[in-house]
Amino acid sequence: MAMGLNDEGRGAGAPERAALNIMKTTPEDQAATFRNQDQIWPHRVIGRGGAVRALPPHDRPLADPAYRVGEAMVDLDDFMARRRTAGFLILKNGEIALERYGLGSGPQTRWTSFSTAKSMTATLVGAALHDGAIRDLDETCGLYLPQMRGSAYEDVTLRNLLRMASGVAWEEGENSGGNDVRRLGRAMASRRPGAVLELLRTLPRAAPQGAVFNYSTGESILLGAVVAAAVGRPLADYFAEAVWGPAGMEADGLWQLECEEGLELGGMGVSARLRDVGRFGLLVLEDGVAFGGRRVLPAGWRDLAGQPDCAATACGRIMAGSPAGYGYHWWALPGAPYADGLHTGAFLALGAFGQRIYINPTEQVVVVIQSAWRQPSDADAEVETVMLLRTLVRALRPAA
Repeated sequence: MAMGLNDEGRGAGAPERAALNIMKTTPEDQAATFRNQDQIWPHRVIGRGGAVRALPPHDRPLADPAYRVGEAMVDLDDFMARRRTAGFLILKNGEIALERYGLGSGPQTRWTSFSTAKSMTATLVGAALHDGAIRDLDETCGLYLPQMRGSAYEDVTLRNLLRMASGVAWEEGENSGGNDVRRLGRAMASRRPGAVLELLRTLPRAAPQGAVFNYSTGESILLGAVVAAAVGRPLADYFAEAVWGPAGMEADGLWQLECEEGLELGGMGVSARLRDVGRFGLLVLEDGVAFGGRRVLPAGWRDLAGQPDCAATACGRIMAGSPAGYGYHWWALPGAPYADGLHTGAFLALGAFGQRIYINPTEQVVVVIQSAWRQPSDADAEVETVMLLRTLVRALRPAA
C-alpha cells in the first residue's frame, strides 16, 4: 500500500501526492515525489531484521560547521536551504556527529536513492560471492542469465560489469537525443516483464571488455538480475537477508520494480530512511562485518570495491577534468596531493539530484546526503558539496 508522510506521523491533512514522472517535477511537488515513489511504482519491501543498530551521539557533535565559498563564510543551514537538502547525516566512529532534516522530511521519511542504489546492488554481488552463490567475479553474465546468451553481454564478466567496463555500447547522457536512458525509460514505462533485459540484449559491442569505462544504468540492472538468478530469489529479499537485517536497520525499505512482481531495478529505486542509509554505509565501512559480528561480505571487499583496479577506471581517467576514479559501482577519490590527502581511500555512491553516500575508512566517517536539486546534475553544487565534506572531515579529527 502506498504510504504518504501523514501515514508516518507528520500530522493531519491530506496525504502528499507524488508527481507521475520523477524527472518532471515542480519545486512544490519534488520533495513529495522523492518521498513517495511507492505511490506510482510497483515495489518490493526490504524487510528489516529483529535487532536495530544503535547510533549514539558522538562526544564532539558538530553544532554549526562553517566553510568558505568565494569570499563568504557559509554554514550548513545555508547549504541545505540553497541546495534543497532533505537529510544530512554524519557518522564518526559509528556515532552521530550531525543529523539535520529539511524540505518537510524527518527521521521517519523514506527518500528515494536514484543511482546510489547501484552501490547497494554491487554490495549484493559481494554478499553472493561470500555466500557461494556466485563462485568467481570472472564468471560471465551468460552463465547466470541464459536469456543474455547470444547478446553482447553473454561473455562479459561480472567484474567488468562492476567496473562499468563491459565494452557494450550505452549512451547515458541525459541531454543527448535518442539516448539509451530514454529507451530504458520507455521499457520501464511499459510495465512489461523482461522489457529491460530485452533492451539490453539489443545493444551492440563498442569496445573490448575491460578496456573502456562507460557509465551505464542498464549494467547495474543487469547485475541485479545476475544476483537474483544466482541466489534464486528476489533481490529485495536477498538484500533483507544479507545486508538490511545484519546492518541493524530500524525500518523496512522499498525497492522499485520493473513491473508488478517483477525484477528490482538494480540501478535505482531504493527508498529508505536517512539513518538506515547511514547504517548501510557503516556496514561497508566496517568491511562487511555486521554490528552483531556476522561477516556478510568477503574480507577485503571494501577496499576492492571502493578503489579502481584497472587502467580503464583509474583516478583521472574516467571523465575529462575529473580526478575521480571508479571501483565496483563506487566513485573513488584520489589521494594526496588532492585535498591534502584528506580523502585518501575514500569513495562515494552518487545519485541524481544530489544523493550522496560518502565513506572514508581512514577517518572512520560516513556521510549521507538526501537532496532535491532542481536538475539531475549541478556542477556548482557538486563542488560545494566536496568543499563541505572536506570541512566536516577536518572538524571531526581529534583535537591535537
